[in-house]
Amino acid sequence: MTIKKIELLRFGVPFETGGPRFGFRPGANDNPWTVKECLMVRIETEDGMEGWGESFGHLSNPSTMAMLENLIAPWFIGRDEADLEDLMEGANKAFFGFGRQGPCMYALSGIDIALWDLRAKRAGKPLYQLLGGPEGDVEITRYASLMRYGGDTEAVARNTARAADLGFPMVKLHERDMPSFMAAREAAPEGVAITLDVNCPWSVEDAVAIARELKQREHVKGGFLWLEEPVWPPEDFDGLAKVRAEGTGISGGENIGSAMEFSHAIQAGAFDILQPSIAKVGGVSVSKQVFEMGRAAGVRVVGHSFYWGPGYVATAHVLGAQPAPAAGQPHWLETAFIDYAENPHDLVDPFDPVMMLRADRPGLGFNPDMAHLQKYLIARAEISA
Repeated sequence: MTIKKIELLRFGVPFETGGPRFGFRPGANDNPWTVKECLMVRIETEDGMEGWGESFGHLSNPSTMAMLENLIAPWFIGRDEADLEDLMEGANKAFFGFGRQGPCMYALSGIDIALWDLRAKRAGKPLYQLLGGPEGDVEITRYASLMRYGGDTEAVARNTARAADLGFPMVKLHERDMPSFMAAREAAPEGVAITLDVNCPWSVEDAVAIARELKQREHVKGGFLWLEEPVWPPEDFDGLAKVRAEGTGISGGENIGSAMEFSHAIQAGAFDILQPSIAKVGGVSVSKQVFEMGRAAGVRVVGHSFYWGPGYVATAHVLGAQPAPAAGQPHWLETAFIDYAENPHDLVDPFDPVMMLRADRPGLGFNPDMAHLQKYLIARAEISA
């Protein structure tokens, strides 16, 4: 069916962090982060059916929205949404000159997710079933991804303990110092995994030293499950392989922009855990491909989803479609551990460790209450013939 209209909706929902507020990322923005944004893509076809997608995200939303509105969305108008694979291949070839990473790929990711939502709705199935998942409902286990508290060990310990008490099997930090790492590890009972997302700060030599020290602390309640993106630049796969050789699990991939780049990372032995970010890497099409690549290579895949819209839900569906995981390697769903002014929709709950995907909700099962979300609207654009 022909694509008639594409609507872009940029929302921002206020939230509380449970601790000190800092900017989005060290060096990127020092203003306190107070609103969690989502850039939604809604595709409408000639027969009135709609599909929802999400493009990354946060500080990049103005540029991603401009890319969608002025370049990418118009290309899709009038084309047949049923030709999903050909459409996305054609769009990737048409726009590769604008970057295989960044706002161009973020924009294409949102379109791709919306097209998969449409395809599953037309099939009358939830997306996880269309992708080969089981019949019936699927239970997805969330993990708690904490905000950055700037080395405030009291806030780290308090929120880690709270997440563990709520039943989350894993807690992720966004700190960069050993006292914070140990505060979390000591606050959580043994059996609750602690992971460390440091956002690419160190040289290979410094990262090796940190990984070595973390390995030496394994005696404290089992230590740490993984160290995420420890090296600058994040695409230094050979350097990451050197850090990994210290024996601490190394994860990454949220800043990888294509399946080809994931292939290079696998070949280099860079990661123990691959983390495709569905709203960045090319949507459902590429994310499911990375899961297949990881399975073939014997590398665990845990999707990256520090967002709340259709991309978050699509990540859950891709997880739900995977074969039963190996013992001790469940497919956990990253969920920001923050207190929204209101939960944006019924499939996100930051304090519930379980998410249910229902077999009676076709597509993503994402049915937003627009009257509810309207007060959080920052910008809107509509593209049609």
